[in-house]
Amino acid sequence: MIEHIVVDDQVYALIVRNQPLDPGIHFVTPDSYSQQLAFMHHPAGKVIEPHIHNTVERSVDLTQEVLVIRSGRLQVDFYDDTRTKRAEAQLESGDVILLAAGGHGFTALTDIEMIEIKQGPYVGDEDKTRFLPRTAHE
Repeated sequence: MIEHIVVDDQVYALIVRNQPLDPGIHFVTPDSYSQQLAFMHHPAGKVIEPHIHNTVERSVDLTQEVLVIRSGRLQVDFYDDTRTKRAEAQLESGDVILLAAGGHGFTALTDIEMIEIKQGPYVGDEDKTRFLPRTAHE
């Protein structure tokens, strides 16, 4: 159900595959992540109490993003701090991925529709560094 992409003992990504969910609320991220991800499965008639989120000052140093694959297939390549490709994964319709650390690049294997969710505000060119990938053999 949950796949972890781990490089050198660091979690680069969490993938929630499009499979039946266990009943209840299940957070798949540790409390320390700046982006929280949970999956939920409730029976018809379940009531979630109305609530308001409190204003809480937070400090975010690293952007973590979530992709929801609506349709199609996507390859995700994972890069370490030396910009060397270390792992890859393929996502399909209904899969969700939290990109937690390291670098990443994408290749659409088919026509694809996806939704990206990440912290804001977006700060333009300061938000990311684009690079030419290296291979493990360089």
